[in-house]
Amino acid sequence: MAVELYNHYKERVIPALKEKHGYSNVHQVPRVEKVVVNTCIGSQADGKQALEDAKAEVTLITGQKPSETRSKKSIANFKLRQDQPIGAKVTLRGTRMYEFLERLIKTALPRIRDFRGVSTKAFDGNGNYTLGVTDQSIFPEVELDKIKRNIGFDVTIVTSAKTNEEAKSLLTELGMPFTDKAKRPVQKAA
Repeated sequence: MAVELYNHYKERVIPALKEKHGYSNVHQVPRVEKVVVNTCIGSQADGKQALEDAKAEVTLITGQKPSETRSKKSIANFKLRQDQPIGAKVTLRGTRMYEFLERLIKTALPRIRDFRGVSTKAFDGNGNYTLGVTDQSIFPEVELDKIKRNIGFDVTIVTSAKTNEEAKSLLTELGMPFTDKAKRPVQKAA
């Protein structure tokens, strides 16, 4: 596994977290277990073509073929039938997971216009972090000329951390650019 982010985790993140949180054993140090990339086509008129486009984009971005997600129940107002294909998801582990995280943190997020960092409020209470991406064009693999429609997706980073603080420490050490609300000036209404 010759991924730069994984080597950074082994050489720098583990010792830093052991010192910060006082772990006595290396197995107590939180780690990223998996990354789930999920997209949904919603109620687009050409559902089958939209789903194929979404699957192709997720495959291009993650390097792994996604599985289809299907609706669990029928909802008449959304023109949705039970067991209808509505999205695609990929679960990344190991080398592909670290490669994707490295591309997300180092190249994709800085390409967002007016980017000031990701929110610190997107933790779920169990040490997992979810990030919403509204446009797939921030990834360098996607060619702007070939984009047929904007496809947004969710990136869920599942960690072995027990608390949000441990997970935030882990992701900060890995290089996730969180916003620092304390340093941002507050604008008052006139």
